[in-house]
Amino acid sequence: MSRADHMDVAAYALGVLDEQDTERFEEHLATCWACAAELETMVPVVGLLSGIDGETMSALEQTQTDPALLDRTLVAVRADRRRTRFRQLLATAAAVVVLGGLTGIGFASVVERDDAPPDVIAGPTTGAPPTPPDGTRSAGPNEPGVGGNEEEGDRHDVVDPSTGVKSTFFVVSKEFGTRVNFSLSRLPGPRICRLVVVRKNATTEVISTWSVPGGGYGTNTNPQLLTLSAATSTPVDDIKQFQVQSVDANGVASPLVTVPV
Repeated sequence: MSRADHMDVAAYALGVLDEQDTERFEEHLATCWACAAELETMVPVVGLLSGIDGETMSALEQTQTDPALLDRTLVAVRADRRRTRFRQLLATAAAVVVLGGLTGIGFASVVERDDAPPDVIAGPTTGAPPTPPDGTRSAGPNEPGVGGNEEEGDRHDVVDPSTGVKSTFFVVSKEFGTRVNFSLSRLPGPRICRLVVVRKNATTEVISTWSVPGGGYGTNTNPQLLTLSAATSTPVDDIKQFQVQSVDANGVASPLVTVPV
C-alpha cells in the first residue's frame, strides 16, 4: 500500500476526493486500522469546519498578513459565541417560564374547580311524597309493590285495634294457587313472626317466617316498612284469612294482625 493512501485521510474526511479516489481509499480503510483510527479523531474537527463559510475563510487568510485584524476577528468570534449562548439561555428560560405558567394555570383551575361550589344544587324530589313515619301507604290502584313492579290483585288494608300493627296485603290468584305481597308497619321488635293461611275448612298453613330486629319496622326507631311476599298452593276461593303471628321462645304463637280475604 502506497504512502499516498495513508495521506488521504484528511481529504476523505473533508469530502474533497473524487469518486474514484473515494472508492480506492474506502477499500484501503477497510484493512488499515491506523487510517481508521485517524479518521475517527477527525470527525469532531470536520463538524466544526462545516460551520465555517467562505467569508470567514477569507477573513482568516487576511489575518495572516494583518495581526491587528486577527485580534479583532478573535474578539468578534468570542462575542458572537457569547451572544449565541446568551440567546440559548434566554430561550430555555422562556420555555421554563411558559411551561411553569401553564402548569400554574392548570393547577389553579383544578383548585378552583375543587373549591368552587357546584353550579347545580339538587333540590328535593317532588315526583313522589315521602313515606310517613308510621308506614302509611298510598291507596292508589297501581301502588308500587315488592320487587319494584306495579302491584296486582285485591288490596286489603287492616290495622289491628289491640296490637296497633298495620298491614297492607295484595292477594293474587295464580295457576299454582295464591300469591300474596304484603307490607307491615308499627311492628315492634325484637321478635320472630310468621304468616299463616287460614282456610275455610279451618285448616292452616305457615307460608312465611321472618325475624324482626330490635328497632322494629315502621316505628319511630326504624320508619322503614317491612315488605315481603309469599305463596301457597291454596286457591284464593278457599282462603278465609291471613294472619301475622308472633312466636315466643317456647313456640307459642299469638296474633298480631288478621287480614280477611
